[in-house]
Amino acid sequence: MFLRNLLFLSMVTIGTLTLGFNLIPPRHGLPPTPSNPESYQVDQFQGTVKQVDASFQKSWSADNIQAALPADELALARRLSLGLMGTIPSLEEIRQLESQPAGERVNWWIDHILQDRRYSDYLAERMARAFVGTEDGPFIFFRRRKFVAWLSEQITKGVPYDQMVREVIATEGLWTEKPATNFITVTVQNDKQNQPDPVRLAGRVTRAFLGVRLDCAQCHDHPFAPWKQSDFEGFSAFFGQTHIGFQGVYDGPGEYVVEDRKKEVKRTVAPMVAFSRDLLPKDGTLREQMASWVTHKDNPYFARAAVNRVWALLCGQPLVTPVDNLETEAPIAPALKILADDFSSHNFDLSRLVRIIASTETYQKQSLSLLDSSGLAEKAWAQFPLTRLRPEQVAGSILQASSVATVNADSHLVTRLIRLGAQNDFIKRYGDSGEDEFDSRGGTIPQRLVMMNGKLVTERTGGGAFTATTRIQWLASEDPKAVELVFLAVLTRRPTPEESAFFEEKLQNPELSRGQEIQDLFWTLVNTTEFSWNH
Repeated sequence: MFLRNLLFLSMVTIGTLTLGFNLIPPRHGLPPTPSNPESYQVDQFQGTVKQVDASFQKSWSADNIQAALPADELALARRLSLGLMGTIPSLEEIRQLESQPAGERVNWWIDHILQDRRYSDYLAERMARAFVGTEDGPFIFFRRRKFVAWLSEQITKGVPYDQMVREVIATEGLWTEKPATNFITVTVQNDKQNQPDPVRLAGRVTRAFLGVRLDCAQCHDHPFAPWKQSDFEGFSAFFGQTHIGFQGVYDGPGEYVVEDRKKEVKRTVAPMVAFSRDLLPKDGTLREQMASWVTHKDNPYFARAAVNRVWALLCGQPLVTPVDNLETEAPIAPALKILADDFSSHNFDLSRLVRIIASTETYQKQSLSLLDSSGLAEKAWAQFPLTRLRPEQVAGSILQASSVATVNADSHLVTRLIRLGAQNDFIKRYGDSGEDEFDSRGGTIPQRLVMMNGKLVTERTGGGAFTATTRIQWLASEDPKAVELVFLAVLTRRPTPEESAFFEEKLQNPELSRGQEIQDLFWTLVNTTEFSWNH
């Protein structure tokens, strides 16, 4: 009996260890990220960067604005990570960053992010919010996850932005097999034989891809812009022949008919674009014609809308506010035009656009200009704008800060599933910002309570075999080192001498264990204003 029990216990132990080894395999550190520092010094690249910088410097000089000083490398690393991956750098990544040659670290970090799957996944989600919104849509006809995964795959492959948009607008097929068609199927109208809504599609195309609120002229002529009701109707008519059948989205016969409520009659509307009509091709289906026109390199709105949105992702604020409202009569920021021209002339390369924006003097400024007394520095982009983190950035940062190792696509499936579940639960409680991600709304009391007492923060700042607090307690036997590691993990910076002295004294509190004091320090930093803002 004893031997039988011993054999049983041995088998259970071996099975448990085997399962644990497979679920949480050992990590051997991040693989080195290849980088090409010379690519940032190419004349064409530097020429565009200098043009953008010069355009801002000209306006600063005209308004007598003193620009902020350059930000340090860790501040830029945090800024780039939040803007492009929705999270802060891990301790593991900070060590890798600081191992790079001085003067090449920021460029290396940009390349590191652009090669990370977190970047393509995050950018895909941000695009999807602009393209199809945050709604789940009609269950039978819409697969949002497939759409986001397809966008992420296109970004990973380096597919030009104009090609992606053309597929989104004009692709035929079943939404489960051709994920791009989910842009069409999200507008399915249950009360109209499950056919797509031309009005909603026209509104999405103009706002997401052109940065124009043409749908404001849906019921009447736009009161503040040159758009007429007929302009929007003509745009909607391009989707009048778009249908959904057993084989998915297809183009067939049909006309776009609207009801004139004033005259109480129905009338047929012909497809028509509101401007640059010479760019509209005559061949192809109506959707193919529209897709070609929207993404044409000479269509001034397409490149500008994309640049404005990517700038907003990196900086937290668009160059032109709101992000989807580039009106024809409004003055265009010189930097926007320079970047848009470079974007269209270089095959609508998103990676190049990111590299150029991140390399500008404007982007690399500190978030506080001590030399400016006018208070205009932030509005003039003479300093990096202070912006409140969006919910997914807060959640991503908490989850990463609580892990010494990098939580990315190479993490084990179980780790990623746990992270996804925890992030979704946190965002539900914290509040999702929805489609309007770049508004200036302030924080709320419930959000502060979620940060102070919520499940995610409580669990991740507490003790545990795999939490950063426990790992730091084990690895950093000296208090100054422990304080430094916590600051790096949470705030991506080292403590000031005053902060270090204060918290080192706290760690020596005889009433609490050292581990509990490290946990308290971690919780305190996560709940600081500095943690919840991009700067």
